[in-house]
Amino acid sequence: MLRFLLNIIWLVTGGIWLSLSYLLFGLLACIFIITIPIGVASFRMASYALWPFGRTVVETPRSGAVSAVANVIWFVVAGLGIAVTHITTAAAQAATIIGIPLAIANIKMLPVTMFPFGKKIVDARSVQPGSQPLLSI
Repeated sequence: MLRFLLNIIWLVTGGIWLSLSYLLFGLLACIFIITIPIGVASFRMASYALWPFGRTVVETPRSGAVSAVANVIWFVVAGLGIAVTHITTAAAQAATIIGIPLAIANIKMLPVTMFPFGKKIVDARSVQPGSQPLLSI
């Protein structure tokens, strides 16, 4: 119930705008065939930015050099700009006491926002006991 409430507050106080920014970039990335994987990653992040509480980010086991190169391209083209959007939204959310947990969640999203390749978003309940998720909101 708490996750649902936090997700609703998140949605109203900036989640919809963050998600739309990821969707817009994903659509632009899908214009060219070579950047379709970047667009798909952007769509995954749009879903996560829309409804983050109750989900977590885990490392994919076989991410390698291709993910590293894709992360560098993503960071230059979109990651840095969207990270600024997250920081701006977090600053606005932190202006109220109710928004402080949302601002913290926004800041926790920065690593996966800037470097999404080699990671996947899963339901927090599906994470194995004893394993350490990269990001848990």
